[in-house]
Amino acid sequence: MKSDDPISEALSEVVDPEMGISVTELGLIYGIERKQGHVEVTMTLTSPGCPVAPEIMAAVHRATLSVEDVESVHVNLTFSPLWNPRIHATEDAQMELGVF
Repeated sequence: MKSDDPISEALSEVVDPEMGISVTELGLIYGIERKQGHVEVTMTLTSPGCPVAPEIMAAVHRATLSVEDVESVHVNLTFSPLWNPRIHATEDAQMELGVF
């Protein structure tokens, strides 16, 4: 994610409540597409059975909608590819998770 992107910056404030790490650091945001005032966020979860999925998705929706000039948001959930902390998470997040 581009750090100078206001949507990415807003999403960096969304924290996975079970892990205590932002969704961007975990690598859960797979893509952001902006078409005029509409934004499509493609994301995954740490597991398909994540018990806080609705909470995380709602937080991603709210954070994206809070960005100036964003009029509507759709959050697409995918499990392809499955999330892997060794591949998707930042080095800092890997250290916090104990992944080496």
